[in-house]
Amino acid sequence: MSRQQRAELDAVLRRPRPEGPRTVEAIRAGFRAMMAQLIVPDGIRTRPALLGDRPAVLVEPAGGAEPGATILYFHGGGFVFGSPETAMPLTANLVVRTGFRAFSLDYRLAPEHPFPAAIDDAVSAYRALLDGGADPAAIAFAGDSAGGGLTVTACLAARDAGLPVPAAIVAFSPGLDMTRTGESVTAKESADPFFTRESLEHTGSMYLAGRDPNHPLLSPATLADLTGFPPMLLQVGTNEVLLDDSTRLAARARAAGVDVILDVTADVPHVFQAYTGALDEADEALDRAALFLTQHTRPRTTTP
Repeated sequence: MSRQQRAELDAVLRRPRPEGPRTVEAIRAGFRAMMAQLIVPDGIRTRPALLGDRPAVLVEPAGGAEPGATILYFHGGGFVFGSPETAMPLTANLVVRTGFRAFSLDYRLAPEHPFPAAIDDAVSAYRALLDGGADPAAIAFAGDSAGGGLTVTACLAARDAGLPVPAAIVAFSPGLDMTRTGESVTAKESADPFFTRESLEHTGSMYLAGRDPNHPLLSPATLADLTGFPPMLLQVGTNEVLLDDSTRLAARARAAGVDVILDVTADVPHVFQAYTGALDEADEALDRAALFLTQHTRPRTTTP
């Protein structure tokens, strides 16, 4: 355990930032600048793509992808900011470690496009993969933060629309409760270098646009029926106000008979997996995520 690395990263993340609510434009610009400092591994190639009616970025190993295996990746950003480009440190690391290709979806953002636009786009992208001949047994949903939550809500919406569920779900520090009723929202506020209840509610209100958060597609950690879900890996750090989003979803998954791994790392921040090269735990967590994906995501083979 790299205690010095964790302490140094925490200190960096606590550097002074502008106080008070920021404009959407300022939030988006600040996030782009922060994520541009992170490491994107070598050994990938990218090109623009289209899934449904939304743009995406196709990320593949430079030497070619494992036949048939696909990650559908959803970036983080509170449904208000972020893009496939800001998520590239995570998407590319999964591609390099698994040998799979990944489509990173550029779903619509609030406040211009509030709930349920992101979910609609995610399901449309998944449907496009299926309509193109992809085997659901070889498709995994993965995402971070709000995108981690989208792995769950998109799976709920796809299942309820009669689509086959994907083979697996990997969620990094997912946001899964817009009611903000988890004890960690208060208990972890001083430990979390990123979020406070106030900051979560600032962007959350843009996505909600007046909707009641007591809805399974907004708060699956407390309200969703996860019956029939694929195996899930939830990775989260103890220094997160969103910690209980993962712990409570894992409990619901177990109660529904779903295979679930709750992977909790001590003293690390929100989406710590993005800090490869600066935090040993980031690389170790990505290795575990890649192993999970390769164990559960593969095309079905047919016998003559």
